[in-house]
Amino acid sequence: MALTFHKMHGLGNDFILLDLRHQDFHIDKSTAVRLANRHTGIGCDQILVLRKPRADQQLASFEVWNADGSRAEQCGNGVRCMGLYLQMRSETPAGGFSLAGPAGNVEIECLDDGLVRVDMGRPVFEPSRIPVLLKNIEGWYSLDIGQMHYKLGAASMGNPHALMVVDDIDSVDVADLGASISSHAGFPQGCNVGFAQIIDRGNIYLRVYERGAGETLACGSGACAATSILRKADLVDEKVNVTQRGGNLILSWTGREKPVIMKGSATHVFEGKLT
Repeated sequence: MALTFHKMHGLGNDFILLDLRHQDFHIDKSTAVRLANRHTGIGCDQILVLRKPRADQQLASFEVWNADGSRAEQCGNGVRCMGLYLQMRSETPAGGFSLAGPAGNVEIECLDDGLVRVDMGRPVFEPSRIPVLLKNIEGWYSLDIGQMHYKLGAASMGNPHALMVVDDIDSVDVADLGASISSHAGFPQGCNVGFAQIIDRGNIYLRVYERGAGETLACGSGACAATSILRKADLVDEKVNVTQRGGNLILSWTGREKPVIMKGSATHVFEGKLT
């Protein structure tokens, strides 16, 4: 039987969305790799799988597969795309709704201006919960690669993130340095690696090397992690415009025990059949 899929993207971070609430299809690591291949498959950074809700208060549950077949705990751009998809199907109630993900529930609201607002939960800074094994010096982690020394921030948004502040975002070798940090023993579960150039207290440029996918045009959870790390260090204000190569996200975090709020666009590209 043909499998219906949807191609979507959030600021260029692209997805295959599989709604398996009413379709019978088994996905595993090898299948995910084949689907994500841009030459012989459909092509994507990640695969989003919608499944039936786990509880009455949830609209659906979801899982995320990276292009290399590994699993991801969180995906901010993907969450916005799933919100848009459910709105297109007239399944979303007025106000907000909840989806159950690998890292917990996320609260979503499709706004009248076409943007999608997501409560991404509270950032986690405890080293054991990120997890990170590096030495912390005045709030920043110390990491050596070859003869080079780097200073990193780190946080979890349900998935682990490292962040490096740089002077010029365009001069960074995101592919090589991102891969080296992402696979470093100091991050036992790997990590997404963000590189942030601070323009002023309300604006940053960001590029992200995503664990299991490489550099993407945008990373929603990476933008949340970057904002919370920089805010905790008092380098930015509560509301930050995060510019990535695929476009802009608006992030806000008041600090303490409050969640990070992300607002941005989502785009449905096409619907297809896989035989």
